[in-house]
Amino acid sequence: MPAAETAHATAATAGAPPFAVELVGIDKRFGPVHANRDVSIAIARGEIHGIIGENGAGKSTLMSILYGFYEADRGEVRVAGRSCSIRSSADAIAAGIGMVHQHFMLVDGFTVLENVMLGAEGGALLKKHESAARAELRRLAGEFGLDLDLDATVGELPVGDQQRVEILKALYRHCEVLILDEPTGVLTPQETDQLFRILRSLKSRGVTVLLITHKLKEVLAITDHVTVMRRGEVVADRRTAETDAAELAELMVGRKVRLDIDKTPARPGKAEMVVENLALTDARGITRLSDISFSLHGGEIVGIAGVSGNGQSELLEVLAGMRPPGSGRIRLGDAEVTSTQPTDPAALRRLGVAHVPEDRHRLGLVPGFAAYESAVLGYQADDDIGSRLLLAPAAMRARCAKLMQGFDVRPPDPLLGSTKFSGGNQQKLILAREMARTPRVLLVGQPTRGVDIGAIEFIHREILAMRDQGCAVLLVSVELDEILALADRILVMNQGRIVGEVAAAEADERKIGILMAGCDPATGAPL
Repeated sequence: MPAAETAHATAATAGAPPFAVELVGIDKRFGPVHANRDVSIAIARGEIHGIIGENGAGKSTLMSILYGFYEADRGEVRVAGRSCSIRSSADAIAAGIGMVHQHFMLVDGFTVLENVMLGAEGGALLKKHESAARAELRRLAGEFGLDLDLDATVGELPVGDQQRVEILKALYRHCEVLILDEPTGVLTPQETDQLFRILRSLKSRGVTVLLITHKLKEVLAITDHVTVMRRGEVVADRRTAETDAAELAELMVGRKVRLDIDKTPARPGKAEMVVENLALTDARGITRLSDISFSLHGGEIVGIAGVSGNGQSELLEVLAGMRPPGSGRIRLGDAEVTSTQPTDPAALRRLGVAHVPEDRHRLGLVPGFAAYESAVLGYQADDDIGSRLLLAPAAMRARCAKLMQGFDVRPPDPLLGSTKFSGGNQQKLILAREMARTPRVLLVGQPTRGVDIGAIEFIHREILAMRDQGCAVLLVSVELDEILALADRILVMNQGRIVGEVAAAEADERKIGILMAGCDPATGAPL
C-alpha cells in the first residue's frame, strides 16, 4: 500500500481529522515521458510539507495537477477528506488551494490592492467592493504579518514585498493550502528569514504549506515533513526532525553525495583582468553599471553576490565582449577594452578568456545542433577540427567524445541533440568546452542553475580545479551558499554598484545579505 494510503488508514482508525490534501495513485504521461508514477502523498492539516527531488523527478508536474494546470491520467485528489475534480486553477482556488509561482503573476503597473482584487473584483461596483477588500486585506495583513502599503505600485516594490503580495492574494481568496514553488530563489537571506516567519504564522493559524525547493538547508529549517521524489516516484517520506541533508541528498540522487567541498587556501598570482570605473547605460537610458572596479588574479575565485537583477548579468556580458562598456576600461595583460576600443567574444577567447553564460539555452547551446556541434561553438576556427571554410565532422565528434569522457556527460553520445540532455549534462558539456583550453580567465554565470544535486557536486569540484591550476575565476551566482562555499573573495552588487568586498574567511550570510540589500552591515544605513 502506498505511503499516503497507509497514513490515511492509520489516521482514519485513530479518529484523526482528515488530511488537508491527499494525492492518491497519481499517474501522468507526456507522450513517452512518464512524469508521475502512481504517486501517493498525504499532507496533514496545518503543517509545512517539503517536496524535493532532482530536475525531472516529477514534483512540479504533481503540483501542477494539484493546482489544475494539468489533469492526471489516473488517480484521485482529496481535499479535507473529500474527492475533488480539479480541472483548472479556478477549481483549485474554489477548493481552497493557492499557489505562489517562482515567477510572480503580478501586474507591475497596478497597486497592491488592484493586484489582489484582479480576478476577484466581486462585481461591477468596484468602489463598493474596493472598500470591503481594503478592510479585509488590512485584517489579513495584521493577522499574518504581511504589512504592505495597499496603494503602492507593485513594480516599485522590493522582490520580498512582491512575494508577500502573492501570499496576500492567495489568502484573500480563502486559501487553506498554499503551494510555494522555489520561493527563496530571488530573496536575500534576511528576506528569506522574513518569509519563514510568515510561513510559521500561516502554519500556526491552520494553513497548510507545500514547499517545493532544491535547497536542503531550507527544507531542514522550515518543514515538518519532507517527501522525496525520484524519476516520477515517491521514494521516501520523512519527519524532518528525523533526517539530515546527507540522507535527503542520497535519496534524491540514488547514491551518496558529498555536500562538503575540499577547498585549500587560494594562492593568488598576478592580476589577469583589471576592471576600472566600468559603467553602462542601456538603450532606454537606465544605468545598469556604475563605477565598477576590481581585479581578478590567477589562482583565486572572486564571487559576485547579489539578488538577481542588480547588474550581474550586464557585468558578465561586458566582460565577455557581448556589449561594449559605456565608460571605463578592462585590461587583459597588454590589451585594453574601452567604449572607443570595444572587443568581441572571439577576440577575448584569443586572449584566454572563457565564458560560461548564465542562460545555457539561449547563449550556451544551439537547440537544433547535435552535441558535437554545440561542443565547438566559439572554437570552430581551431585547426584540429578543420578550416574556417570547411569543418571536419569526424574530428568534431572525436573532440566532443573526449570532452564528454572528461566531464562525465551522460549519455556520452556526441550525435545526440543538445536539447536531449538533462540540464546538468548540458551544463557539464558547456563547462567542458570552455575549460578544456585552460583559459587565463574563466567567467562563470549561474553554474548550477537548474542543475541536479549530483551534477552540482561535480561542477563545484571542476571550478575549484581550474582555480588550483592558476586560472582567475569570476563566479556570478544567486545561490549565496554557492558563493560562500567556492569564493576566496566576495564582491556584493546592489543596483549596478559594488557596495562591498568581503574576504571569504570573514563572510557570513548576515553580512552578505545586508550588503545585498544595499545597507551597511555595521549600522544598517543605506550605502
